[in-house]
Amino acid sequence: MSDSANTDKTLTGRWDAALMGNYGTPSLEIVSGSGTRLTDSAGTTYTDLFSGIAVNSLGHAHPAIVGAVTEQVATLGHVSNIYIHPKTVELAERLGAALDVEAPVRAMFCNSGTEANEAAFKIARLTGRSRILAAERGFHGRTMGALSITGQPDKREPFEPMPAGAEFFPYGDIDGLRTVVESGDPRDVAAIVLEPIQGEAGVHTPPEGYLADVRALCDEYGILLVCDEVQTGIGRTGAMFASRHAGIVPDVITLAKGLGGGLPIGAVLGIGAAGELLRPGQHGSTFGGNPIAAAAALAVLDTIAAEHLDYHAYRLGRLMTADIEMLDHPLVTEVRGRGLLIGIALAEPVAAQIVEAARDAGFIVGTAGASVVRIAPPLIVSEDEIAAFLSALPGLLDGAASENTDTNDR
Repeated sequence: MSDSANTDKTLTGRWDAALMGNYGTPSLEIVSGSGTRLTDSAGTTYTDLFSGIAVNSLGHAHPAIVGAVTEQVATLGHVSNIYIHPKTVELAERLGAALDVEAPVRAMFCNSGTEANEAAFKIARLTGRSRILAAERGFHGRTMGALSITGQPDKREPFEPMPAGAEFFPYGDIDGLRTVVESGDPRDVAAIVLEPIQGEAGVHTPPEGYLADVRALCDEYGILLVCDEVQTGIGRTGAMFASRHAGIVPDVITLAKGLGGGLPIGAVLGIGAAGELLRPGQHGSTFGGNPIAAAAALAVLDTIAAEHLDYHAYRLGRLMTADIEMLDHPLVTEVRGRGLLIGIALAEPVAAQIVEAARDAGFIVGTAGASVVRIAPPLIVSEDEIAAFLSALPGLLDGAASENTDTNDR
């Protein structure tokens, strides 16, 4: 549609006329944010309990990020990876130190989680092995390599044929994984790729001991263990890396979302020999690790450390989970997740209705499928803000249950 043909001059109308339809039309026009608060174009404010899909780890317009980015953009915005910049080096060092391992850690920076997983896919290829195993229901991105290891057929099918080599295993079932590994030559498996907690699939946590068993299986056959921590990393689950809850060290970790606190950045961490596989010219990113995004990420890491926000996330997550379970509401079948990544599993596919009702009540939450409400607030969220949402939640659940009953009765 041309500009002249578009007669709807609202922001939503302009969106429909100017943007492709891959996102549909969002239902809310957000124009500003501060802390955990968002404001729409009508001046209505909301408590943000979704963080732009677990991205805004320090909320909106946090002084540490604003200050770091302002200073950096006024000093040097971009040089590309043809040159060395101190912020990029410092960020790589800080992420390596956060792992607290004896083996050397090397980083590669990009701009998103999808790109990080695409790079991990290429690292796996460089082992010389052809099989890459990924978890059913897992989500790793929408570029062709990342999509090929995304365990959701409905997302892959429109773009088939996928790059060859991907096979899928049942998440949380170590015997099922071993069966897939040993269904062909185990020594031809390059990597096992999984999320420590499956976020997009519905906030699924694996059984106790599962990740340690996967680590042992990888060691048995010399397989790279790739942990996608795009959503779970950088303090969200109560630790800098969710894999550390299981006491394991992957070979490759992918990061993004909360790392930049709202600035676009992704990272791949290669531990030990995995960090040596990419050679000059085999991968790159014009904007990856640019000084502005690196400065923002350093501000995020500094603030999490100074304010102990990882522990804050752990504590509030425990309280929130317990309070939701104590509601004993018939619509709630389970509360899943860890820290401030929580999924409220529902007996009926009414997650979208609850999201809408929550918005009307002044809260932004999200979904993870039709039957899961996903909560991932900024790590700075207060106990009072969580309590206000929990106070409203029974009414939101009752309304969705009633609406679903009315719909089924028609």
